[in-house]
Amino acid sequence: MLPGERRAALSLAGIFSLRMLGMFMILPVFALYEGRLEGATHAMIGLAIGAYGLTQAILQIPFGLLSDRIGRKPVIAVGLLLFALGSVVAALSTSIYGIILGRAIQGSGAIAAAVMALAADLTREEQRTKAMAIIGMTIGLSFSVAMVVGPVFDHWVGLSGIFWLTAILASCGIAVLYLIVPSPEISRRHRDAQPVPAQFVAVLRDGQLLRLNFGILSLHMILTASFTVLPLILRDNVGLPSQHHWYVYLPILALSVAAMVPFIIIAEKRRRLKQVFLGAIMVVACAEFGLAFWHMTLVSVCVLLFLFYVGFNLLEATLPSLISKVAPPDSKGTAMGFYSSSQFFGAFLGGSMGGWLQGWAGVSGVLLFCSGAAVLWLLVAASMRNPRYLSSHLLQVGIVDAQRARVLAQRFTQVRGVAEAVVIGEEGIAYLKVDKHALDEQGLAAVLAT
Repeated sequence: MLPGERRAALSLAGIFSLRMLGMFMILPVFALYEGRLEGATHAMIGLAIGAYGLTQAILQIPFGLLSDRIGRKPVIAVGLLLFALGSVVAALSTSIYGIILGRAIQGSGAIAAAVMALAADLTREEQRTKAMAIIGMTIGLSFSVAMVVGPVFDHWVGLSGIFWLTAILASCGIAVLYLIVPSPEISRRHRDAQPVPAQFVAVLRDGQLLRLNFGILSLHMILTASFTVLPLILRDNVGLPSQHHWYVYLPILALSVAAMVPFIIIAEKRRRLKQVFLGAIMVVACAEFGLAFWHMTLVSVCVLLFLFYVGFNLLEATLPSLISKVAPPDSKGTAMGFYSSSQFFGAFLGGSMGGWLQGWAGVSGVLLFCSGAAVLWLLVAASMRNPRYLSSHLLQVGIVDAQRARVLAQRFTQVRGVAEAVVIGEEGIAYLKVDKHALDEQGLAAVLAT
């Protein structure tokens, strides 16, 4: 990557991480506030946890499309301002209703698609995957850090303090946006990074992509529902004070990340992705089932949480890889847009269902619901086709007419290692699906030279 590309990737990753850190910090502590806020029932607590997911899911794609019209940075800045506003509303609230409103406003600052579009504007096609990977890794890192520091900050400054800190982090994100992130010379639509309205129907009819969207919805529904009860288990059943909950989260998260690495290698290098994927879903289902019945001792909770996070981290890593492999070469951005919206809607469902179920069926009822959701997902995922081990590959071909675009696409597919090719003449870009191990780079160069 060129220095400007590295700067763009790292600074945009910083904006993402500041936002997501603030979003996730209440996850490990908010369930403990039942009875401490006006109107805070189990159901209302769950709704507050998941409220951001609904507005985020609804507005993410529209914000991305709006950034094509008025510019990336203005849309991102407005999104961060909305996020900060929601944080302030929640920080000033003494009732659960104000916090639900604040969380919904937080989610309305849906900048994910606009950030990805800006990253695409600032990187060359051949380096774009690296930039997206850097941004993606910071999201996972932010979640892990939030799980550890959330209980600590809750002890130091309380829930209101966490929301004020979140507002400050969003303001820092705006400063990073205008002081560090480069401004693109030209902004245009990138089919590998942005949704394209003309592709919506085709993507929503694709059964393989729908299975994966259902998967990420289920995964984040399970995660969010679990956190409507996990803080209570650690405090009430295990007897661990809330400020010490990070004693559990820190080692478990670190060990689970290390434990998943061999399975990622097996999945990608030995081409066992579907088997590893289905195995991870089964691990999540078993861990949730175990927690439903064995959540009275620290040892049992830690072992089962470790298994849960191994499965969760594996699925978080493999689902985007599957989307990339399954989506048509020129529809990856659209597929990822609906995938991300499904993820946030899953968080909304998880918080809402988890809170309601806790009031109706208790802690075990929530965890059994999570286990059942994972089993249903396993049944849906079992019927998916084995993925082809292909990677996205973009080439600049120059602006060409429709006939020339068709000829180039046909010639690209005749090159060894190229499975699919779509040439968008007005954009001057060829979108390819390739087997990197078999790809004939000289053959691609020869087609470009003709």
